[in-house]
Amino acid sequence: MGDYFQTVVDLDATERDAQELGARVLDWLIAEGIVAAERTDCVLGGDGYGHAPGPHFAKAVDDPDPVDLWSNGLHVQTGRTVFDSGQGDVGAAVCPLCRAEIRLVDEVWEPIESAWEPFEGRFHDWAEGGGEGIVHCPSCLGACGIDRWSWEDDYYACGHLGFTFWGWAELTSGFTREIGRRLGGHRIVVLAGKL
Repeated sequence: MGDYFQTVVDLDATERDAQELGARVLDWLIAEGIVAAERTDCVLGGDGYGHAPGPHFAKAVDDPDPVDLWSNGLHVQTGRTVFDSGQGDVGAAVCPLCRAEIRLVDEVWEPIESAWEPFEGRFHDWAEGGGEGIVHCPSCLGACGIDRWSWEDDYYACGHLGFTFWGWAELTSGFTREIGRRLGGHRIVVLAGKL
């Protein structure tokens, strides 16, 4: 079976402002009754504690049926993080400089080792803060941080702030846009996945 999740990642938050931005959005979610104020044992990852769905959680999702799972809360994560979609593989990466699509799997979804070479170790470098995880694009030969690359089906996102909703129905586009607005108009991406 597995546990499904959706993570709204702020692509523009800095290490300095991630805590304050996360608290601002969490305060709004609590005030709206979308999540409960108290932290309980209701999420996977982190310390296992998050915010359970509030009485008005249906404002955020396309299916108002109650969330009837143990892992059904919101986990707010701050700090340099490589967010991913869990199970499965990413099909392609797109260079932010030349917009070339680099196919990472073949027609039967086997990884193409040579295509992955420019990315090897770069997520780790970026996440650990020991560098920007510089990737040299095999198409244009330009160099930039891995945090600027985009990934097919939004499989990866590098950021300092993420809101992970465990076991919720699909988040509405209006709700995710409102999160972006409350983050000061920052660019956001929504990763959906399963563990």
